Amino acid sequence: MTRSTLTLTDLARMGFAELSDAREALGGYERHLDAFARAADPDRALRLLRRLDEQHPDALAEVLDDEQWCARLVRVLGASEGLADFLRRRPAELRALRVPLPEPLTAQGYRDDLRAAVAAAPSPEQGVVALRVRYRHHLLRLAAWDLEHPDPLTAMPAVGAALADLAGAALDAALDAARAASPLPAEELAGVRLAIIGMGKAGARELNYVSDVDVIYAAEGVEGIETSRAVEIATRLASATARNIQEAGIEPGLWEVDANLRPEGKDGALVRSLDSHKAYYERWAKSWEFQALLKARPLAGDAELGERYLQQISPLVWQSSQREGFVASVQGMRERVTANIPADEVDQQLKLGPGGLRDVEFTIQLLQLVHGHSDDRVRQPDTLGALAALAEHGYIGRAEAAEFSGDYRLLRVIEHRLQLDGLRRTHLMPRDPDKLRVIARATGALATADELSVRWQQTRAAVRSLHEKLFYRPLLSAVAALPDQDLSLTSAQAEARLKAIGFVDPAGALRHIAALSGGVSRSAAIQRTLLPVILQWLSDGADPDYGLLAFRRLSEDLGETYWFLRMLRDSSGAAQRLTSVLAGSRYVGELFRRIPEGAAWLENEEELRPRSLDALLDEARATVARHGDDDAAAAGALRTARRREILRIALAAILDVITVDELGRALSDIATALLTGLLSIAHRYGDGIEFAVIAMGRYGGGELGFGSDLDVMYVYRDVGAGEHAQQRAEQVVRDIARLSEDLRLPLDLDAGLRPEGKTGPLVRSLDSYRAYYERWSLTWEAQALLRARGVVGDAPLIEAFTALADAVRYPVQLEESAAREIRRMKARIESERLPQGADSSRHLKLGRGSLSDVEWCVQLLQLGHAAAVPELRTTSTLGALTALVDAELLSAEEAVRLREAWLIASRTRSAMTLWSAKTVDVLPTERGQLGGVARLLRYPAGSASQLEEDYLRTTRLARQVFERCFYG
Repeated sequence: MTRSTLTLTDLARMGFAELSDAREALGGYERHLDAFARAADPDRALRLLRRLDEQHPDALAEVLDDEQWCARLVRVLGASEGLADFLRRRPAELRALRVPLPEPLTAQGYRDDLRAAVAAAPSPEQGVVALRVRYRHHLLRLAAWDLEHPDPLTAMPAVGAALADLAGAALDAALDAARAASPLPAEELAGVRLAIIGMGKAGARELNYVSDVDVIYAAEGVEGIETSRAVEIATRLASATARNIQEAGIEPGLWEVDANLRPEGKDGALVRSLDSHKAYYERWAKSWEFQALLKARPLAGDAELGERYLQQISPLVWQSSQREGFVASVQGMRERVTANIPADEVDQQLKLGPGGLRDVEFTIQLLQLVHGHSDDRVRQPDTLGALAALAEHGYIGRAEAAEFSGDYRLLRVIEHRLQLDGLRRTHLMPRDPDKLRVIARATGALATADELSVRWQQTRAAVRSLHEKLFYRPLLSAVAALPDQDLSLTSAQAEARLKAIGFVDPAGALRHIAALSGGVSRSAAIQRTLLPVILQWLSDGADPDYGLLAFRRLSEDLGETYWFLRMLRDSSGAAQRLTSVLAGSRYVGELFRRIPEGAAWLENEEELRPRSLDALLDEARATVARHGDDDAAAAGALRTARRREILRIALAAILDVITVDELGRALSDIATALLTGLLSIAHRYGDGIEFAVIAMGRYGGGELGFGSDLDVMYVYRDVGAGEHAQQRAEQVVRDIARLSEDLRLPLDLDAGLRPEGKTGPLVRSLDSYRAYYERWSLTWEAQALLRARGVVGDAPLIEAFTALADAVRYPVQLEESAAREIRRMKARIESERLPQGADSSRHLKLGRGSLSDVEWCVQLLQLGHAAAVPELRTTSTLGALTALVDAELLSAEEAVRLREAWLIASRTRSAMTLWSAKTVDVLPTERGQLGGVARLLRYPAGSASQLEEDYLRTTRLARQVFERCFYG
């Protein structure tokens, strides 16, 4: 076909996009049209070929006369502008494409050729240039072989291995040049052995076209050279070797030599002796460092020394999965890598994003480390080899292994084509459809941008399920015969896997799995399908053992309940939320034992929202009315409703549906609804008294947390009972206490803030309160009244008590003596009420900078200024803080410090109750407990120390404000 007969349609069919320009530029190249049609980017191939022809016509003439040679060149030019730049610099290298490469060279073949190029150069400097040119000569031939291969996915492992071998050869040749250029005496250089250990993809022989080459250096002295001197000389040689590879020059650098995986990273010595390496890994190395060593192998330099390095380090690598918290540490590292991806790149990341290469590699490495501890047959450095070994020896299913081998190969081929394009390190899929089309054509397996996009998204989705399919699903084979599974983990193997992912009692976990998945029922069949992903979600929690136990109990309680099985099967969001709360909260787990149907709320976030106080009160009144004279049944129904609503709020708090402000109000409303119902039973109309419950403390402030006592006072007024009024009021109090008793979710009604404290009468008349406050009231009692709020009972009495309390708690002027009394009492509480041996910096309620510091500081200012500043007349600590700033009694910065301390102490106190189902007021020092609390506070896994640091820093700053504002 001649240029004159070419139509634009013909060109478009061949893959050209710039049709008119292409028809014009094709003059003289018509015989090679088929070659352009096979190029990834025909337009670029034509443009670059013409540029070569213009710059080096003599060199190109020979190519154009050979159809196969030219086709090979056009294929390269269409896929790689970087290699085109190399050919324009070095036109003689066009001859590298004259004969096709039968297959990649061996590692020794590359090494001999590159070292010979350096040795033949007249100087070390020219040797470096020769090295780089020769490296790119082989890269060009390999790229042509790769691009012409009929099945690039099959060829991918061979390409990765050849690139790693070529990198090792370049390092050897660069080390030769470094030795040749060294000013050190030849005898000293001869007495230094330097091994370059390949890490990551270089070590695994699965390198990319352009990638940092991760290395570790080890050295030793021979022939009388001391170790310290040998390390010093080897450090110079290692630095020079890296420069020879990567520094700018006449021929550009090849890639970066990255030694940051060495002991202590950038802060550590560049080169160490074998003994120094061993000592570090035995004593100081973190879990992720052993994962990095999984792929280590001698790459260049002294091979015998490199082998001894591996013999020393390898046993430590395979023991690392037995370390406490190993998997959590490795997973934490994976999460941190993902978290550091810029938001606008997450969906374009081929390597680090969800469903990317790192997900495949992470899962396979984790399985290797878990099972390689006892089975050396799965200790393969490369990803595909490890995947095949795990399948061959029964650790994963063969079908799954084959599926993910194909997915991994495709992702790697796409990665290769992305990097080959500009010979630069990148893992970002382009957004431009034209660029996507070029990458698609370059793979040899796809033709259009749409095909590539669809296939990539399908692969990402499949890879995202990889961890569940490869790691968790085989666990069921240890306890049940699974259909379509060609593997069967032994109990010991399954226990090893469960232990590695955080189960403290793997044998117990297997019993739970067997109980859930055994049998022929519909429930067991659904559980067998769901359990692998359920186990994965549970292992992400702080206490997977308890989470699995609680899940088993809940599943047994709900049995064949249709909605529960449907929710697990069809609502992955609800199922994941369920496992999250079960593995993070014993408090919730125990509540679910009483109210299993509460799991249904997890399908709809609105169901987790707190119910309004009006709705709760309507339910309480209706409950009492429904049970008529059966007081015990009515009280039982009210207590059940309280447990149900607290479960709702606990789920909402753990899942971050509500704020700490909403939590405090919701728990206070639930308490108010219960007391309203109980009082309507205990205090019947016509008994001759008015009666009210006054909320105090955090209840009065609407700031309750999980496990908080209900601070209350009781007040009555005689409206016809006469001399029997006190007796009747006391009976009401006794009945409320009796009817509210709940062994399943205890409720502590604490009247300790009443006049005269625990020595005073439990209930007083309004007149008695008035007489007491007028004659005997102490300053602390006025302070306690700052949070008094009538919540339950007869409205006229509540109104009258509030007026009385206002007169006491909002004095026109706070006497200095009263302020001194408050300060003395606070100091006495700090010295006397703090539990013996407790660390004052860790006590959430009474410690330095904790709840009491913030509340006492705010209350002292309220006592002094609320009479003149009506906005301060609030029972809420946080509300009062806002009013104090508005009134310029606290600076905004001071208020922020106090607020943050109050919030972190309140949230931590509630989280500790949720975690342990016990009320605890001291920040734990045990890392497991602290980590569990941290997870409930939305910290990532492994953040126990971060929570501790945040709490201590925040309360320390609040204490500084407290001491200025409270003590002056």
